[in-house]
Amino acid sequence: MSRTSCWVALGIVVAVACEARSAERPNVLIISIDDLNDWVGCLGGHPQARSPNIDRLARRGTLFANAHCQAPVCTPSRASLVSGLYPSTTGLYFLAPGLSHAPKTKDRATLIEFFAKAGYRTMGAGKFHHNNEAKYYQEYGGRLGGFGPRPKQKIGYKMGHPLWDWGAYPDRDDQMPDSKVADYVVERLKVRHDRPFVLVAGFWRPHVPLYVPAKWFSLFPRQDVKLPRVIPGDRDDLPAYARDLTIGLPAPRQEWFEANNAWHDAVRAYLASIAFVDDCVGRVLEALDEGPHARDTVVVLLSDHGWHLGEKRRWAKRSLWEDSARVPLIIRAPGHRAGQISRRPVGLIDLFPTLAALCDLDPPGDLEGKSLVPLLKNPTAEWNRPVRTTFGRANHSLRSTRWRYIRYADGSEELYDHDADPHEWHNLAGKVTHRQVIRELAGWLPEKEHAVFTGFRSSGLTAYRSAEAKRGQ
Repeated sequence: MSRTSCWVALGIVVAVACEARSAERPNVLIISIDDLNDWVGCLGGHPQARSPNIDRLARRGTLFANAHCQAPVCTPSRASLVSGLYPSTTGLYFLAPGLSHAPKTKDRATLIEFFAKAGYRTMGAGKFHHNNEAKYYQEYGGRLGGFGPRPKQKIGYKMGHPLWDWGAYPDRDDQMPDSKVADYVVERLKVRHDRPFVLVAGFWRPHVPLYVPAKWFSLFPRQDVKLPRVIPGDRDDLPAYARDLTIGLPAPRQEWFEANNAWHDAVRAYLASIAFVDDCVGRVLEALDEGPHARDTVVVLLSDHGWHLGEKRRWAKRSLWEDSARVPLIIRAPGHRAGQISRRPVGLIDLFPTLAALCDLDPPGDLEGKSLVPLLKNPTAEWNRPVRTTFGRANHSLRSTRWRYIRYADGSEELYDHDADPHEWHNLAGKVTHRQVIRELAGWLPEKEHAVFTGFRSSGLTAYRSAEAKRGQ
């Protein structure tokens, strides 16, 4: 055989071996839910939450019960997830700008693109990256209606931002974008693909407007709805900077809900929206179970950040407290045990290296997260770092197994002991007895922080600018 023939034969062997290795890699199904806090049964965030399908997935995989976003805003949270970089590295702190603007991310392969380069077929529908969705997939099914159909007149909150509303609308589930997202994903789970795939179900609810058909509201009679636990004066021990940073824009103020007897209605709508999206999750999981990929698919369920419903006298996201930072995170992976719960502090930033490891791929060398595979093997394994959440430059929260420590740009602090105070009602930062805890956690703050981009507008940025202006006075 000639030397040329040998090289050709060797190339064929290598190509066949690579193809065989690729075929052996697991598929990845990502179920992303927008603005879902810990009000799911497996996390116990609300006693009336109905999430049987999410809970079933938790029983079949590992529930990360101490998982947190890296930014309590849609754009930077998702940017961190898909880039594997912290907001302090990219400068993406607020709703604008997005991935395509920041120098660190505009030419960087996202999580989905990384898998495409590794030979995966990438498909998705709905919301995952937050903007320019189609450019990141080989096949994108569309936004499929986005935030969904809206009535001619607002129902529950007849003023303010157009997305801030709640009520029974429309008439049928199939009119909802999330039903269409589920349809898209179900169809692709029914068929066998010629190579491993990444498939994303990007669900919109329970993001506002909290519209779902009436049958989901009927599960939660208004007179029976339980409100979140709160205490009078909860904000009295907060630093002034924290109070300025967490003003209610663009959400209604807690005072409005109380004055208009609307608190029960909005909580009911959030619970109804969770029950609806959980049903969509159930359809996807059922299709996976009944299709050809049940045994060779990694399943990840996550939310991009939490959501306040009156706790700390605020609504929505954009805070560094537990209600805004904590997220559901479940991973079910072939070869790993079911029914596990890990209470180690982890973040969405850890998903990129985790999925790369589960699929036997070499991740980019500059990822700032940490693979969770050791915790899939042993949920109580040693874990030597807290998880960081950032809202605006130099405002950070660090969550360990027991503590939440917050440092603001002006140097003011909060500290909460979750063993004794899971609702974060009592700020211990001024206690001399806890200075060592603060010193240890503060050691995980970033040494360098990207500047805030100028020329963009968002409500979170408005609050940040206001807090910074008062600090400078």
